Amino acid sequence: MARYTCSYIASPLERLQQGLIEILESCNFEVVYDTGDYLMAREVPGQVSFAKLVRVEVLIDRTTATEKDVRISFVMKNEELPLQFDNHCRKIFNLVQQAVAESQHWQLVETVPG
Repeated sequence: MARYTCSYIASPLERLQQGLIEILESCNFEVVYDTGDYLMAREVPGQVSFAKLVRVEVLIDRTTATEKDVRISFVMKNEELPLQFDNHCRKIFNLVQQAVAESQHWQLVETVPG
């Protein structure tokens, strides 16, 4: 199973949830579960085989959040064996990271690779 993670500290908190949903939708994901501090989305089927479809979980740490920043973590995974460095899950991971970096909905303060 391919699995990639990254964490960010983002600001401001009030626009974070909607901004995350828009970023995921722009990367061909559909949100299937949303609790306010946890999002789960899956890649829209049709472009790759089912084993390669990527799921993303976004964890929003509201316990340590302030008005100025909040820590968020992304976990992206699929059933594909990561036999090559440049596999489908890695490509989608890079696409989402780029979309987060370019987002105008909130300001990225810090990136922590995982």
